Amino acid sequence: MIGRLSGTLADKSPPTVLLDVGGVGYELDVPMSTFYNLPGLGERVVLLTHFVVREDAQLLFGFLTATERATFRELVKVSGVGPRIALAVLSGLSVTELAAAVSRQDGARLTKVPGIGKKTAERLLLELKGKLGPDLALPAGAPAVDAAQADILQALQALGYNEREAQAALKALPAGVGVSDGIKLALKALSR
Repeated sequence: MIGRLSGTLADKSPPTVLLDVGGVGYELDVPMSTFYNLPGLGERVVLLTHFVVREDAQLLFGFLTATERATFRELVKVSGVGPRIALAVLSGLSVTELAAAVSRQDGARLTKVPGIGKKTAERLLLELKGKLGPDLALPAGAPAVDAAQADILQALQALGYNEREAQAALKALPAGVGVSDGIKLALKALSR
């Protein structure tokens, strides 16, 4: 099994990246959370991997963090969820957002992810409960990230900001701000 690759980023076209490792080019599919945090072309990068062998294909998936890879592996264990759907979930939600949605049993948040219907969301909530690790669940008394904040965070990451920058901008927003106004305010704060 291939567990980790270290090499030069040769090409990136969502969701696929090409990693040159000692003259061999590995194509990996990555979640958008990883994609947005990749360095520029020609720079070195280390990706943790998950290798899937099927009768008709051999697929390699890459992740910047061990937490993302572990979450991906939990997702593919869920009945009816394959690697592509797991990748879509991690592209639509951060690991923290997914853990929060599971701990709150918030199926509506999961159905916002393309490819996740009501039944799949219910199955994910049922089968992932307690499996995403205590470090990912919200501590007792911690404020839950509401849907508007999650949408603002996702929009900022889609615009190229990494999760740390987007989270910092979210903290500066007034409580109860709407998605549209929140994005505008966050962009204004990030441009300073």
